[in-house]
Amino acid sequence: MTLLSWATRAVAELDVLTSALLVLGIALVVLVVAERVLRRLPLSPALIYLTLGWLAGHMLGAPSTQALVGDAPTLVVITELAVLVSLFAVGVRLRVPPTLRAWAPALLLAGPGMAVTIGLTALLGHWLLDLSLPAAMLLGAILAPTDPVLASDVQIRSDTDREPVRTTITAEGGMNDGTALPAVMLGLGLLGLHELGDGWRNWWIYDLLWPIGGGALIGACGGWALGAVLRWRVRAGDPLMRDELLYVGAVALCYGTALALEMSAFVVAFAAGVLLMRPLEKDALAPEAKDLAIRLHAFGERCERLIEAAMVLFVGVALHSVTIEATHLLYAATLLLLVRPISVLAVLRGRLLMNRQRRLVAWFGIRGIGSLFYLAFAMEHGVTGTLAHELLATTLLCVALSILLHGVSATPLMLAHEKGQPPEDAQPPSA
Repeated sequence: MTLLSWATRAVAELDVLTSALLVLGIALVVLVVAERVLRRLPLSPALIYLTLGWLAGHMLGAPSTQALVGDAPTLVVITELAVLVSLFAVGVRLRVPPTLRAWAPALLLAGPGMAVTIGLTALLGHWLLDLSLPAAMLLGAILAPTDPVLASDVQIRSDTDREPVRTTITAEGGMNDGTALPAVMLGLGLLGLHELGDGWRNWWIYDLLWPIGGGALIGACGGWALGAVLRWRVRAGDPLMRDELLYVGAVALCYGTALALEMSAFVVAFAAGVLLMRPLEKDALAPEAKDLAIRLHAFGERCERLIEAAMVLFVGVALHSVTIEATHLLYAATLLLLVRPISVLAVLRGRLLMNRQRRLVAWFGIRGIGSLFYLAFAMEHGVTGTLAHELLATTLLCVALSILLHGVSATPLMLAHEKGQPPEDAQPPSA
């Protein structure tokens, strides 16, 4: 009897919770102990988590599609909180200058670029997966958001990082988790699972303008107001040592405000995070303000690592819950290798980014936690049966393939980009 077969048999004799805790605990300890060796490999942490999750699903079994659909309300809460914490962390760390030119690439990608992506993926799903156009559009909307967390080698490294590729990818991922909401609601409405109103009146007002526009305004104002209070306390000599409580409280406040006002919680959290530290920047020389920023960044990064590990392990396990066919693989590969580059190159024209920068942004269309949330959200709203299986299989495979391709390529591509980039190319040419 081989060691693997013996371990599989031994784990199978334990209850699911005990075996899951054992496998997870052993995996994370091994990751910590072997961190120095793993850093030498062209592997992202997400790719390692995905592999461990897949092995755990193989050894322990995985929930059925019906079980995942039945647990959709719980999955919605878990994934929504995961996205919220991640977006707030990214927003706090992001220091893009408050100018239209600086934000233009990310705005174009999160708006027109997302529309191009959804349109192309809807046509692809209708033709390749034999889905109805409304169902194909819903799938495209679920897969449209990119992830600002899963590829740590691609996102910004600090609040002083101004590298255009990193800031564009990070800002795009921070925004498009929220801007995907109207498209998801439209897809559900066309399937008869959501009320669009006469002439789509409800959709225009309550699914597009109010959740996105109102959420951005409320989040920005709330983040600035909280930052002003913190600045006042710092100037009064308060060291503000309870930074973890401040962080969790700000996320909870964003979530509660969004629920109360029926806005996109993702937009509110990201906007609040972006504006939170702006008032404190006026006191940039104050040691207390700098220390607070460092502690908030560190706590946010720890939260991101925990969320990344938990969510990607879930994807690895859940891959055993669905039947993946060649058409799903072809769909996922086409989305990542063809649709993403087309959508980026279609909207990022002119002099916003250089050609080499556009090509990197076009490649790194990383799918992740936002897609998992909208997948669970769609199932909670009544997507069941064959369509639920198609959405599950395609989404899980797209996320897994994205983690594989982008995880392997992130480090070498970014190192080559930065080594081959002369100082004068560090920023796009001025208009």
